[in-house]
Amino acid sequence: MRLNKHLADAQYCSRREADVWIERGWVLVNGRPARMGQRIQTEDRITILPAAHAQQSTQRTILLHKPVGYVSGQPEDGHEPALVLLTDANHWRHDPLANQPAPHSLKGFAPAGRLDIDSTGLLILTQDGRIAREIIGADSQIDKEYLVRVRYHAPDGAVIDSAVDQAFPAEQLARLRHGLELDGVPLKPAQVDWQNPEQLRFVLREGRKRQIRRMCEQVGLHVTALKRVRIGSLTLGQLPLGQWRYLDVHERP
Repeated sequence: MRLNKHLADAQYCSRREADVWIERGWVLVNGRPARMGQRIQTEDRITILPAAHAQQSTQRTILLHKPVGYVSGQPEDGHEPALVLLTDANHWRHDPLANQPAPHSLKGFAPAGRLDIDSTGLLILTQDGRIAREIIGADSQIDKEYLVRVRYHAPDGAVIDSAVDQAFPAEQLARLRHGLELDGVPLKPAQVDWQNPEQLRFVLREGRKRQIRRMCEQVGLHVTALKRVRIGSLTLGQLPLGQWRYLDVHERP
């Protein structure tokens, strides 16, 4: 196995972080500095130097209530990235770490699970590859919860935007829960229930591009608003729109 994969699988860091550690000489294999791309055997003794742990302790994770109009990652099509909201002025005053200033540098922050430009809600921005892997890694078991306001375009051409739950066929709700596919690939089972007559609650364990909107389109629903309220054990809570807080050291997704 490659050393960087071993370190990531053991949840010491992400593969990208492992490569940085190896490049800086912070990882030893049998007492000798590791090499980039090195493969290891089961019996090899791996040592991580204190400098790696010290560097990792400085990495921050931020919970942001993303508004509509901001992209999760890099700027695109003239739209600003959500990172521009990480200012002292937008730091939630009820954050237990409110006395700590906004990050001096935004280098290394990346979204752990994107939100569409026209969606709102919980966006996690992290420098910590372990947290990113835990949330969006291929073997992640963390679910995400969304509140989705919809209108129904019935087969007879009627557009229903109130008491949608009464008009929407039960068999189509069952298809949302399990039975749809995107781009020829079946979707994992989802929890989908009515939160109120015009709003569905989705709980997913995957995050395909514009997944909920595309799922709804297949059953005659049009999404008018979408808000992510939870990622694993981390909830949006009372965090105001456009504001952010630090992830506390005792919190995990």
